[in-house]
Amino acid sequence: MDARSLVFISPSERKLRAPWRILIFILVWVAVTLVAAALASGLALPGIRTVLYYWVDFIAVLIATIVSLRWVDGLDWKFVLMGRAASQPALLTSGFLMGMLAIGVPCVVLLATHELRIVPAGSGNWAIAAAQMALFLLPAAAAEELLMRGYIFSVLRETIGWKNTLVATSIVFGMLHLRNPGANPETITAVIIAGFFLGTILLVTESLYAVSLAHFAWNWTMAAGLHTSVSGLGVTAPNYHVIDSGPAWLTGGSWGPEGGVAAALGMFVFLFYLLGRYRGHLQTNTPTE
Repeated sequence: MDARSLVFISPSERKLRAPWRILIFILVWVAVTLVAAALASGLALPGIRTVLYYWVDFIAVLIATIVSLRWVDGLDWKFVLMGRAASQPALLTSGFLMGMLAIGVPCVVLLATHELRIVPAGSGNWAIAAAQMALFLLPAAAAEELLMRGYIFSVLRETIGWKNTLVATSIVFGMLHLRNPGANPETITAVIIAGFFLGTILLVTESLYAVSLAHFAWNWTMAAGLHTSVSGLGVTAPNYHVIDSGPAWLTGGSWGPEGGVAAALGMFVFLFYLLGRYRGHLQTNTPTE
């Protein structure tokens, strides 16, 4: 094997191998993030700096995706499951509902059994707080999905198949949360399971928009609906917030409900349902290099 074959799949077509395509994507993403963050830090007012950070991250990943698709591969948005067909209202609605129900139903059960409980908080406007949280939760979810289940996911799926891609990206997704407050082996395991859950939604809907809305709905249900921590990060809680009164292994403790066994069971229910119902679809959509 000569040097050219290490870089290109087919020298005549000059198509880069997967590792080089992913490396270019990551380098562009990091470069744009650093430049955009430096510019934003000098312009942003303290009150909007946090929101701006999430939008900068989303824009950086989006630019890296555009560069990789158009300039490196010569492909369109369909490759990353962001074509017109992927934006159908039914797909978007189903993605949002799956994200909301997968965490919402376990939390309702925990509340009904008094493992979680509602306590009073300072007064405020619920609708305004919910809208404010959406301003950063939406770009945060979209950025994470573009990064973990966008271009990199599609390149790996094309190269090593959907099963290996799902495993690899889910593990990395969990590792990216190691620096969150309260991270421990149990919570990181829960995030890895969430990676499988979200990756499976992507595979069965063939829509990055749908899985981004599922991710957003999951976080927004906890933040705006329950006023509880999301991946260890606190949220604004007017009028009330939900705290755990049961064991942390069940309720998630300070990490929030998504870090407990109850949430994991909710995700497993959807995983088994989706994998069982759409197995045939998955087996017929596994391109390789």
